[in-house]
Amino acid sequence: MSYTTTPYSAQPSAPHAETILEMRSITKTFPGVIALQDVNLAVRKGEIHAICGENGAGKSTLMKVLSGVYPHGTYDGSIVFEGSPVQFRNIRDSEHHGIVIIHQELALSPYLSIAENLFLGNERSSRGVIDWNKTNAEATKLLAQVGLKDSPETRIYDIGVGKQQLVEIAKALSKDVKLLILDEPTAALNDEDSAHLLGLIETLRQRGITSIIISHKLAEIIRIADRTTVIRDGRTIKTLDMKADAVTEEVLIRSMVGREMGSRFPTRTPNIGSEVLRVEDWTVHHPIQQDRKVVDNASITVRRGEVVGLAGLMGAGRTEFAMSVFGRAYGTRITGRVIKDGKDVTPHSVGAAIDVGIAYATEDRKRYGLNLLTDIKRNIASASLKKVSKYGVVDGGAEAKVAERYRTEMNIKAPNVDVVTGNLSGGNQQKVVLSKWIYTDADVLILDEPTRGIDVGAKYEIYTIINDLASAGKAIIMISSELPELLGMCDRIYAISEGRVTGEVLREDANEETLMRYMTMENDTDQEVAR
Repeated sequence: MSYTTTPYSAQPSAPHAETILEMRSITKTFPGVIALQDVNLAVRKGEIHAICGENGAGKSTLMKVLSGVYPHGTYDGSIVFEGSPVQFRNIRDSEHHGIVIIHQELALSPYLSIAENLFLGNERSSRGVIDWNKTNAEATKLLAQVGLKDSPETRIYDIGVGKQQLVEIAKALSKDVKLLILDEPTAALNDEDSAHLLGLIETLRQRGITSIIISHKLAEIIRIADRTTVIRDGRTIKTLDMKADAVTEEVLIRSMVGREMGSRFPTRTPNIGSEVLRVEDWTVHHPIQQDRKVVDNASITVRRGEVVGLAGLMGAGRTEFAMSVFGRAYGTRITGRVIKDGKDVTPHSVGAAIDVGIAYATEDRKRYGLNLLTDIKRNIASASLKKVSKYGVVDGGAEAKVAERYRTEMNIKAPNVDVVTGNLSGGNQQKVVLSKWIYTDADVLILDEPTRGIDVGAKYEIYTIINDLASAGKAIIMISSELPELLGMCDRIYAISEGRVTGEVLREDANEETLMRYMTMENDTDQEVAR
């Protein structure tokens, strides 16, 4: 480890602390959509204030109004910061006042060093020449404040997402931050990195820095937040004192979705048929470090109507396994066999994988799963253009008809299929991804983190879609970093550690302790898979 772990505990701020921020009657509209309507938010100085709501509720929009991404004049309402009205024209204006936002998609340049990123646009220079000694010295001090021990000369590309989040916070500290806004800061982190990040936020609170945190991880909010404001359908519902109101996950869910949710997972009576897919002795080497195995002699099976889970820690090789099976979309020096319906179909390209009935919905929908610049209908048809084409030319009418069917069936919240996909909420983007692959009519669907970064209500809808696919005879492979999700959805679960399958557990025998034991099992070349 190259950073120190800080334990965290939610200790409420002073009950009568002064208010540092007020957002009054904020209304923000886009063409045909009211994103925020008369929203009010009050944040006390030195507290951790959480904002909860379903995807599309308006949480991120509200924070973009606050930080100047949506400048004054593009919304109605007013903002008061430290007792004075403010009108931010851009992010620089808000940062000048000490308000810094860290977006879910980190704004770091991967091929620049940590130090270069920390002072990008605010370089430490003398007579127009960067003073590298001063730059690295100041960067080292900032990194120490966030518990990161890496050299300031390390490239961003060479550190993990957890450390990149810490670099973003260090960057905020360099700007004399008073109010730190974090949008889904732990969405892509493992448990250890999440604990460290939340511990750091707690440390910042002790130093008097106020934080606003947007998160779908309700357990984390309950443990760290002093107060939580719930937003639903662009309106403020309530603000809860997390201690005085004895807030539970159920209370938050009921406030977010406006209804009781008796269960997090829809019920399904498995109707499991014959084997559809078998992957045998699958080995994959790293695309650059070709002597390093990232998948080591892994074998799994999946049957019709079955949901099979892949559990593993970050870096265990789950995604690398899935992508390499999907037409060698990842890796080099790949060996092993893919057998479908009893025949060796080992696909050597993505097109070949689709042709034999295998689909893969990536964990990174924004980067690999969707074209965010084009509309819903083009995204849904993109993996099956032959089905909406005549003589090699896409039939726009057929494309729109297919997309409209999925918009209705999948409950994609958009007025029509001409809406640009990048304007949808995360949950609705995920439904577009699933629609795209369902339309291929694949027999095997590999779903990599299908509910990452979406709220509990949207998760339930995704779970229902997965169950419906299984009930229709599809074979589902589900990768998730959330063990309760795998336990609630899967008929069987494979555990993967260091690229090897270390355990296979039936639904009735599965629990978090058993899975974690297999997920952390040290590999031995003579070890047999635990069943």
